[in-house]
Amino acid sequence: MPIRVSLQHHTRYAYDHPVWLSPHLLRLKPAAHCPAPVEAYSLTVTPGNHALHWQQDPFGNFLARVTFPEPTPSMSISVEMIAAIGVTNPFDFLLEDYAREFPFVYDPQLKKDLTPYLQPGERGPLLEQWLMEADVSPGGTIDFLVGLNRRVHQQIAYTVRLEAGVQSNEQTLELALGSCRDSAWLLVGILRSLGLAARFVSGYWVQLDTGELSPDGKPVKDSFALHAWAEVYLPGAGWLGLDPTAGLLAGGGHLPLACTPDPAGAAPVTGRSGKSETTFTYENILTRIP
Repeated sequence: MPIRVSLQHHTRYAYDHPVWLSPHLLRLKPAAHCPAPVEAYSLTVTPGNHALHWQQDPFGNFLARVTFPEPTPSMSISVEMIAAIGVTNPFDFLLEDYAREFPFVYDPQLKKDLTPYLQPGERGPLLEQWLMEADVSPGGTIDFLVGLNRRVHQQIAYTVRLEAGVQSNEQTLELALGSCRDSAWLLVGILRSLGLAARFVSGYWVQLDTGELSPDGKPVKDSFALHAWAEVYLPGAGWLGLDPTAGLLAGGGHLPLACTPDPAGAAPVTGRSGKSETTFTYENILTRIP
């Protein structure tokens, strides 16, 4: 049975003096293909003297555009929602016959539709070496993808990184270290280099204590946080989520907010402020609903 939870995500920017804010874009509303039913949702922005308009970007993600008419000493963003988190079977799909074994080639019209997600991007010597060591002998597509995801998980250690943006794939491979968004972007680059359409995903990851251990053998506590993973397009299945940070396929606790060809288009918050000393704080609260 799904577990109903209340999720609250609060962020606050405090400035040392009132500053002008550029229009801000907020990508904090679950995407249409979110596996968890969202029963209620609200987005609150302060200062109250602002204009907020909901839009959709070219990739179908929900986008809130907020404009501020006067300087402010602070800005806060609060997301509250009620969602039903359940166990899902990530293998509940049927592939088209021609895509059951890798390598395969997309149907011409489908390949045209997927053009933004097939651009390989950077390919330095470390990525080339990584690809040369990959086992691309003919075999089951799903087994192949699970193996790729597991290999990135095993080779790239996780770290919390507060700097904006993502590392280059070469930097992530050289350091063998990265945040969730760095590992996700590396996996996107690997998939595209192998001829598979892939996109970057920013979202929430909800983990609930079910009495079982996590993949690394640690107890799982109720929690949720902003997270990033990758999705690959498979004919017959559609977009399939791969989480290299966890070493898992995306499941019922992965709530996508924005899915784009490039990480810059999926940032939860984008915008600029006047020059100032800024203090950033955030809080995530998960409450089970009886």
